[in-house]
Amino acid sequence: MPVIESSLAVLVLWCAVGYLLGSIPGGVIIARLMGLGDLRTIGSGNIGATNVLRTGNKKAAALTLIFDAGKGAVAVLAARQFAGDDAVQMAALMAFVGHCFPVWLGFKGGKGVATYLGIMLALIWPMGLAACAIWLVTALITRFSSLAALVAAGALPIVMTATGFASSAVLAVLLALLIYVRHWGNIQRLRAGTEGRIGVK
Repeated sequence: MPVIESSLAVLVLWCAVGYLLGSIPGGVIIARLMGLGDLRTIGSGNIGATNVLRTGNKKAAALTLIFDAGKGAVAVLAARQFAGDDAVQMAALMAFVGHCFPVWLGFKGGKGVATYLGIMLALIWPMGLAACAIWLVTALITRFSSLAALVAAGALPIVMTATGFASSAVLAVLLALLIYVRHWGNIQRLRAGTEGRIGVK
């Protein structure tokens, strides 16, 4: 099956669409709608589901997780419906960038794990499930959410290459690098032994 190549204008369009979708701060919106206040002043100040959970509202955290994963998936599925494979890759990348660096919040966004999983599930669902499984197993063994994300993101390009999905492995590598950058503070705390574990306040 030939790879469909898009024009520069189409690629730019889908970069913009992906970024705008990804930059919607679901956690901030949900927290406000549910009367939890400004999420950026709570806990770590992060806009993702993990920080929403620190409010004690599990429903809000679940909704944030679904929203953040959903916007990544929508960017991929929309580009796939209306453009070529290269546009799909660009929309996926920029949706992730939009979540991490949203213009609406002064480019201070989340760490992108839920959006990453949503992107992968929509892009190649078996690989998305593999990422979820790696995250879950690592989290259950270590009780570190951040380490689970780092292991899943780092392992997935290898899994993709080994299972015949090498064409999307470059995107997976780029997303993994961004996840590592966004988790740099967590990496330092993991090395220092001060990173918080799942379920420990």
